[in-house]
Amino acid sequence: MKVLVPVKRVLDYNVKPRVKADGSGVDLANVKMSMNPFDEIAVEEAIRLKEKGVATEIVAVSIGEAKAQETLRTALAMGADRAILVQTDEKAEPLAIAKILAKIAGEEQPGLIILGKQAIDDDNNQTGQMLAGLLGWGQGTFASKVEVSGETVKVTREVDGGLETDSFKLPAIVTTDLRLNEPRYASLPNIMKAKSKPLGVKSPADYGVDVTPRLTTLKVVEPPKRTAGVKVADVDELVAKLKAMGVAK
Repeated sequence: MKVLVPVKRVLDYNVKPRVKADGSGVDLANVKMSMNPFDEIAVEEAIRLKEKGVATEIVAVSIGEAKAQETLRTALAMGADRAILVQTDEKAEPLAIAKILAKIAGEEQPGLIILGKQAIDDDNNQTGQMLAGLLGWGQGTFASKVEVSGETVKVTREVDGGLETDSFKLPAIVTTDLRLNEPRYASLPNIMKAKSKPLGVKSPADYGVDVTPRLTTLKVVEPPKRTAGVKVADVDELVAKLKAMGVAK
């Protein structure tokens, strides 16, 4: 079974974002970029499926600028077999990304597509669901456990009330949550091997998809700074203040 794993290049989660002076967006100049953490979990899960003998090939895919090749090389160093970069300087929105991935899925015919539930830069949490809709495949979102048996995949997912287990037939879409696994670090030998693994470069036009943004960013501002808290003498004063704020009755 072939597994397709979309990955995204984002601002590293350890870096504090800075807003551009003109308020047009987040300043990405001279800052560390890395693979979206949820996508790292997706790559790790695909590798584990291959180690179990369930998956036969892992194809990593990224849609973005040329520098996204670095992210794909990371996926290859972790254990993916080959990669595809759909290169574009436009900031592709979730629907455009889902359309491209649907076209790639049509060409590659994967049995399973595993991707992060959301990207930490925009937090849209839409691509996996849109992709499942376009392909007409079953989907398991927010997966904390994935089990593949024959032509069936069983996904344990986190919901407000606890855990929910769904079972559906392959091919299918799975989006990963934080508790699914702990991604491995790429070893130096694997990093060196990744340089020789196949990495194809395509364009959105090759798949007949228009990635022109439909949304316009009006302004980006930093969140307001937290104000200092207030100390209270006892519980009665705390309750009185909460009542005054309308929090307690």
